[in-house]
Amino acid sequence: MGDAQRKEGLRILAADEDERTLARTDEILTSLGHTVTAHAISVAEAGDMISRDDPDLSVVVVDDDDEHALELIAEIGEYACGPVIALLASHAPDFIVRAAARRRTRLARPRSGVEVQGAIDVALRRHDEKLRLTAQVESLESALKRRVTIERAKGILMERHDVDDRGAFELLRKHARSSNRRVVDLAHAVVEVHPLLAGERSAAEAD
Repeated sequence: MGDAQRKEGLRILAADEDERTLARTDEILTSLGHTVTAHAISVAEAGDMISRDDPDLSVVVVDDDDEHALELIAEIGEYACGPVIALLASHAPDFIVRAAARRRTRLARPRSGVEVQGAIDVALRRHDEKLRLTAQVESLESALKRRVTIERAKGILMERHDVDDRGAFELLRKHARSSNRRVVDLAHAVVEVHPLLAGERSAAEAD
């Protein structure tokens, strides 16, 4: 989600067991330039609306029924791509700990629009940071898998062609260039017993 989209306002799902409180939440969010795409009162509604609307962010207003609020947070966190904010009035530390443990959930006290917007900004920033970290981890895992594949292919070539580590890599690189392929793609083929190996071995035996 880019900065331009945020300046134009977010698409928000508002959830609460009290319809009157939802109306007040709508006023706050609308005054901040956001659009409330839907209201969820029951847990089942929350999942359906998340799947249908895919909002940028979800806001759960916590009134008297803490368990219902926690169920809403859990259901939304299960389906939503964006972060979840729980707007609290006054609650025991136990509830705060349980709510904060939910996936991608941030807590705020809705005393004013400024505080709510501040909570939204923090939630979005942390959500973006998490996405960047996830992308970095996936990139590192992918690089590690490529490295492992290349090392396995080099081991096969070292055994079959009686060459050292450097010689095996040069073989990979040479054939990759001649076939206009990436080294890692050719390494995959070698590991999977590419016909190139079988052909070279047959030719050597014929000689």
